[in-house]
Amino acid sequence: MRDTALRLEDLVTSDPAIMGGRRVFRGTRVPVEVLFENLADGLSLDEILETYESLDRGDVVAMLEITADSLAAPRAA
Repeated sequence: MRDTALRLEDLVTSDPAIMGGRRVFRGTRVPVEVLFENLADGLSLDEILETYESLDRGDVVAMLEITADSLAAPRAA
């Protein structure tokens, strides 16, 4: 796992007044699932960032790293 100062709570917000409360990247109206859906569809990170210009590359990379770290961690019994 990597050592990072950013946490999921630092990257994602949820507000009922924005996108119906869906989790979005901070400071945007871009739902977090858009990142994963576009990656699953074969888009590159650069293509996603070009399409969603309000996304911050550092935030997107941090989201991917945090997600990878959480999936790689052993599950508690």
